[in-house]
Amino acid sequence: MDDTDPEIQFDEQGVCHHCKKYDRMAQSFPTGSRAEQTLERMVEDIKRQGKDKAYDCIIGVSGGVDSTYVGLRVKAFGLRPLAVHLDNGWDSELAVSNIQKTLEKLNIELYTHVIDWEEFKDLQLSFLKASTPDSEIPSDHAIVSLMRRMARKFGNIPILPGSNYRTESHLPLAWSQGHMDWKYIRSVHALYGKVELRTFPHMDFWTYHRYYFTQTWINILDYLDYRKGKAIDALERELGWKYYGGKHYESVYTRFYQGYILLKKFGYDKRKSHLSSMICAGEITREEALEELKEQPYPVEMQEDDKGYTLKKLGITAEDFEGIMNLPKKTYWDYPSYGDLYNNPIYRGLRSVYKLIR
Repeated sequence: MDDTDPEIQFDEQGVCHHCKKYDRMAQSFPTGSRAEQTLERMVEDIKRQGKDKAYDCIIGVSGGVDSTYVGLRVKAFGLRPLAVHLDNGWDSELAVSNIQKTLEKLNIELYTHVIDWEEFKDLQLSFLKASTPDSEIPSDHAIVSLMRRMARKFGNIPILPGSNYRTESHLPLAWSQGHMDWKYIRSVHALYGKVELRTFPHMDFWTYHRYYFTQTWINILDYLDYRKGKAIDALERELGWKYYGGKHYESVYTRFYQGYILLKKFGYDKRKSHLSSMICAGEITREEALEELKEQPYPVEMQEDDKGYTLKKLGITAEDFEGIMNLPKKTYWDYPSYGDLYNNPIYRGLRSVYKLIR
């Protein structure tokens, strides 16, 4: 990590605050036999609470490493998950194939929500025109909203996502924030959108907090000795799963946004975030990461193919796109949001107390 995160802080030894956060998170989770015992108790609780329900937990599936590995492990634990997938129109063929292979071999039922494309396209274009580095927020917000909604439908069963600190600890807020902030999403769309969002999966302020206080969200990979390299080997060996080349690159839009737009317009290279997390996890060395950063995020020819596909799918011209790339850069704080409330010490204190009680 470097000062492309404008809020980065280094101590006297040159250690940044992201690495310190990683260490705190790593120390907060049990390891060894304690981790196994904790996980065993959690699994038994999930089974007991879901005994008379159609499913005992929700998992999200994208075709990526983390979520697929969750599916593999929860079935090994004897859980009865419902897999939930948001089809936002950008799934790569490889992602679709990975999902199909995985769920067929593991005998997991799938619920797919196909998003209204005209609504979603309009919202994605709104975020591009807003000129913030947050254009993945519409997808992230819809995915979480959908998982929360399905959990509630089946009796507020626990949600077990693929999120984990070992691969996602170094995430600068300046690079993207406001994922659960419907006021922010709505204000961006109100300024730049043209299509009414009638069916878009979302959570307003009160819905988000109702789910937060009544549902259980367990980042189960944090209780495992999760190693991405070993996970990939297991998925390839046991499921016939295939790797797609980069963090979240199972989505064509994510691949193009992170590997092209975010880097060229804002100077933010998401690989620095993901590789830094893996360095802290002991999976790669800093020297190996620096060598990887010398290469393009993904092949230039594929970048051009993705650019043409993205422009055609969004219905914009090359001139429109260049205009978007040249817009003055803005941030989350340039638009109405709940940011001030979420940063309020009283609000943050109440959330901290609630977490301790839970």
